[in-house]
Amino acid sequence: MNEEEKYTDLDSNEALYQKFVFKTDAGQEPYRIDKFLMNRIEGATRNKIQQAIHNKMVLVNGQEVKPNFKVKPNQEIVVYTDTAPEENEVIPQNIPLDIFHEDDHVIIVNKEAGMVVHPGSGNYDGTLLNGIAWHLQQNAGVDIEKLPRFGLVHRIDKNTSGLLVLAKTELAMRHLAKQFFDHTVDRKYIALVWGDVEQDEGTIIAHVGRNLRYRKLFEAYPEGDHGKEAITHYKVLERFGYVTLVQCVLETGRTHQIRVHMKHIGHPLFNDDFYGGDKIVKGTIYAKYKQFVENCFAICPRQALHAKTLGFTHPATGEKVFFESDIPADIEQVIEKWRRYISSVLTRKNE
Repeated sequence: MNEEEKYTDLDSNEALYQKFVFKTDAGQEPYRIDKFLMNRIEGATRNKIQQAIHNKMVLVNGQEVKPNFKVKPNQEIVVYTDTAPEENEVIPQNIPLDIFHEDDHVIIVNKEAGMVVHPGSGNYDGTLLNGIAWHLQQNAGVDIEKLPRFGLVHRIDKNTSGLLVLAKTELAMRHLAKQFFDHTVDRKYIALVWGDVEQDEGTIIAHVGRNLRYRKLFEAYPEGDHGKEAITHYKVLERFGYVTLVQCVLETGRTHQIRVHMKHIGHPLFNDDFYGGDKIVKGTIYAKYKQFVENCFAICPRQALHAKTLGFTHPATGEKVFFESDIPADIEQVIEKWRRYISSVLTRKNE
């Protein structure tokens, strides 16, 4: 079986793609995994396979293995690559997009929550890039065959809303990619998190890497023995007792960084179903409160995270440019509900 599909969204350099998937049958004899894969992958050498195993790009039933591991019956073997599948064609589709700014070099899009950025496993169309390809198709002189390959320099999660920049030329792509690599891009996020954040502001420093057991999840590693360096600066904007509105500034851009870091300090994002925020983390046990929270979840059925600002040096003019978007309606409505709720609680206490 030869599948090439995207394993995770690209918000950092840690993206992996499924290259090959094999399932051993019920009568499989014990056999070294490196030899097993050599016999099934055309052009593979033992050295390359062992290198892939050493780099943790070969998993058996979701677990890392060593080159001398022996495959057994009824196992799933997945071989990953860090190179995007070349045949991932981006088909232009007429998808409404909130184009925040556009010139000859860059496009700034205000992505809505629920929209996947790039086609991949389970999302081969209907993505932001499909809509961008359609948008550019309407403009003479834009090579849409090239754009999907080099236009995207960063990503935000499917259920995170906010600002995203895409390059329209190779020069812009190189220039922007270097800024992201050098951590000179100014990005501020607004997040509603569970709990009353103790400090008015602070910095979270903890490596972010894949959970060693559940590969689609990421984890904070404060000792730095796994993952990549990640730094998030936060500032409290408003307190509601059971939840807190914070501003997060990214110094690095790791996959799920804010979601993982806030969970790490005990404040998962409100309604984040990946990291435990989709249940009551702080508050009372009374039915009325539980119903209030459920109503909030219904209004904002995703993690309450919005990429509000984006600033960078323009690749053509060399000038610093800055863009700011409004907090989307779902998060704004939930914030307002918490304001009213806490106000009524305080009123009752003072009576």
